[in-house]
Amino acid sequence: MGQRIVLAIVLAFIVSSCERKAEGQTVAVVNNEEITAADLNAELASENLPASSATKEARAAALQLLINRRLLEQQARSEGIDKSPEFLNRERRTTEQLLIGMLVSRQVNTTQVPTPDQISKFEADHPGVFSKREIWTLQQVIYPLPKNDALKAKLNAANTLDDVTRALSAAGIQFTTATRQVDSAMIPPSNYAQIMTLKEGEPFIANGPDKAVASVITARQPAPLTDDKARQVALEGIRRDQVNKFINDRVKNLKATAKIEYQPGFGPPAKSAS
Repeated sequence: MGQRIVLAIVLAFIVSSCERKAEGQTVAVVNNEEITAADLNAELASENLPASSATKEARAAALQLLINRRLLEQQARSEGIDKSPEFLNRERRTTEQLLIGMLVSRQVNTTQVPTPDQISKFEADHPGVFSKREIWTLQQVIYPLPKNDALKAKLNAANTLDDVTRALSAAGIQFTTATRQVDSAMIPPSNYAQIMTLKEGEPFIANGPDKAVASVITARQPAPLTDDKARQVALEGIRRDQVNKFINDRVKNLKATAKIEYQPGFGPPAKSAS
């Protein structure tokens, strides 16, 4: 009898020790899963509410959102969704993106702030974004990407949009027309430089995966950036270039020392092997 009493006491202790309680740094327990003060502060931060200045109502509302998500997560796991191939693939991709983002942030955050000379050079190298920024009105012809090399050459040599439509009509290719406005700041610098060399009324062609668009600038509205705005855009552009350079350089160095094996037929094209 005494042994049974002792055993019952031990079992009660084990069960009670496994039951988590909402105390200390644990602000809530959902089906025996803890939500900590750190979890709550992170939720507030995601809503741009500093933990130190959040009101009692804001903290309570944020906690309810955490509880709701935790309940839905538990339900998804109970249905085995966390073991499905789709979930595992998406989880891996999300983890990769998070790790890469943190790797890049760690590098960029240690980079020195650009100097005034670097900012001025960036602005000079991107006139379509800064001093010569314009809003263009474009007359466009949209058509399926041609496969005939002779037709491609004829379209590329077109001096007017009418030349484009005549060439398409002669080849029996249907097309549509449109008018749209484009901010010159959205045009890549190399493409902007090429467009600036065109004569008035001369089209430029942009090829997509399955369609091409021939465009002519019919109107230009100057829209240069103010000094403060220009500096902000320049800093963002320089930071973006730093990120791209860091990623490209790091990938190149890593590939040089990595062991990568391809199944036949899955390797990169010869020109892209590096």
